[in-house]
Amino acid sequence: MSTAVPDSPTVIFDGECNVCNGAVQFIIKRDPTAKFEFAASQSDAGRALLARHGLVEIGKSSVVLLKDDRIFLESDAVLEIAAKLEGPCRWLRVFKVVPRFLRNPLYRLFARLRYRLFGKKTTCMVPTPDVRRRFL
Repeated sequence: MSTAVPDSPTVIFDGECNVCNGAVQFIIKRDPTAKFEFAASQSDAGRALLARHGLVEIGKSSVVLLKDDRIFLESDAVLEIAAKLEGPCRWLRVFKVVPRFLRNPLYRLFARLRYRLFGKKTTCMVPTPDVRRRFL
């Protein structure tokens, strides 16, 4: 494997988190040109990407976006993903004007509470054959 960030933007998400799995489904529905690829942080590919970029610990509590030789974490990842989707959600990027020091504590609070509020999956999502090719 190379040390570069993958060519396609890659979303690394918590495969056990109900919110994260819902977010992946949300992205897939609003990404008809299949710009994004996905890897659960628990998968071999996800663990390898996180390790390669020194993100093993952060990958347990944050969505990670690898795009154009850049790494986006926490609220930056969410806003960058939203900006590339079709539909009104792309306008969420206006929240980039809110300083990171205000956005990220809210993100971290939600990340800490996500299992308690929305639960945890006991099995991984099984993508349909047309979507499966987007998973590393």
